Amino acid sequence: MPLDDLDDLDYPAYTIGQAAGLLGVRQAFLRSLDTADLVRPVRSDGGHRRYTRRQLELVARVRVLFDEGHSLAATTRIIELEDLLAAARGEVAELRERLGEP
Repeated sequence: MPLDDLDDLDYPAYTIGQAAGLLGVRQAFLRSLDTADLVRPVRSDGGHRRYTRRQLELVARVRVLFDEGHSLAATTRIIELEDLLAAARGEVAELRERLGEP
């Protein structure tokens, strides 16, 4: 593995055990997110799940929402809307910059 891959947010570097340990969740929780198509880890040649740092960040967001009592459907929708809002804010900032506005 080239060292540049260590900085790549989308490099599938973490096994399910490592991901669960880092996030303080059970492996079954990660499997359930995979089954629900919320977090789809890359599969190794041997069929083992491999998670990226970006996916670990998403799982951490999901866990917070679950801990707040939200259902899987509500969690999925909240994350979708949060991501859309962040993208829209980025576009607005870019347009303001182009127009020379503060």
